[in-house]
Amino acid sequence: MQAKIVAYLQDHLSEYLADLRTLTAFEAGTLHKPGVDAVQSWMAERLEAMGFTVERLAQPVLGDNLLARRQGTGGKRILLLGHADTVFPVGTAAARPMRIDGNMIHGPGVCDMKGGLLAGLYAIRALDAVGWRDYGAVHFLVVSDEEIHDRGSLPLIRQTARMSDVAFTLEAARANGDIVTARKTAVWCTVRVQGKAAHAGVEPEKGRSAILALLRHLLEIDKLNGLRPGVTVNIGRIEGGVQPNVVAEAAHAELDLRAWRNADIPVLLDAIRAQLAQPVLEGATATLEVKLDGAMPAMERTPAVAALEATTQRIAAALGFAVKGASTGGASDASFVAAEGVPVLDGLGPIGGLDHSPDEYIELDSIVPRTALLALLMAESGKE
Repeated sequence: MQAKIVAYLQDHLSEYLADLRTLTAFEAGTLHKPGVDAVQSWMAERLEAMGFTVERLAQPVLGDNLLARRQGTGGKRILLLGHADTVFPVGTAAARPMRIDGNMIHGPGVCDMKGGLLAGLYAIRALDAVGWRDYGAVHFLVVSDEEIHDRGSLPLIRQTARMSDVAFTLEAARANGDIVTARKTAVWCTVRVQGKAAHAGVEPEKGRSAILALLRHLLEIDKLNGLRPGVTVNIGRIEGGVQPNVVAEAAHAELDLRAWRNADIPVLLDAIRAQLAQPVLEGATATLEVKLDGAMPAMERTPAVAALEATTQRIAAALGFAVKGASTGGASDASFVAAEGVPVLDGLGPIGGLDHSPDEYIELDSIVPRTALLALLMAESGKE
């Protein structure tokens, strides 16, 4: 099977590149619904031609979500997860069309993640070419809003994950070829301090500076970095006061909290609340607001994920290259799959990097071996 899959992908590499040029030409920034919908229409047409039942979930403002399903003859249910949107404003695709420079393929979204979407399509095509049906079902989910914070696709991701036994996210492999086996949980919160306003020149002693109290709290909160292994606290934004001649009545800071384990976040939040209860300035009070609706769960490296990683390494070795599992503090949709208890690997697209920049790229010579890796991993994972 391996030799036939590699041969199929090599024979169809020029077709892959033509499709990549087409996909990167769509103006698919998240907020540009016509462009994102064009990507979804292109994907839907090809998935339907491959025997998938395609459900297009219309969105009134953002691009539509796409869920394609195909039944096999038995075995495990496999989820391929990707996104159609990019971060680039309208006009970027026209101004910077895809180009090939030696082994580097550049273009808006070429790495994040049009190359990965095509890896999913071509992996299935290669498996079809060798008669693969030994799986329960393949679910191919392409969401439209991965690149923004306030998202409507999360319930769909979680629901589709619950219908699956194993999942592969089609983000690019790391620049060094690593796949991703663990991601941190991320929670945003706001510390608010209420003081008392006063004239800074006439009677400053009657004021209670919310800014001063906030800074004193933050200096102590910063010491919570490393409270548990991998726990980080980033003070990302501070705002307070109205103008220099007024003692600040109110101030707030926005924090980013991360940890390798979901269980570490409540411990960290309790520590922050305990600190805010400390009297740092008489007459000033502090509160904590936690934005749990936008929290990213951790993608923890469970025994099931470790087993998937070992299978990936074995397949990669047979293909002639090495793969390692990497941990990262950044989040992805794989985290929401993991939250449903489904083993998931991330970074199954081609090798690439410099996402969201004019120099974004994937490596040409990684397309065939990495797509073969995905195909063979699907074949191995689909078995009972």
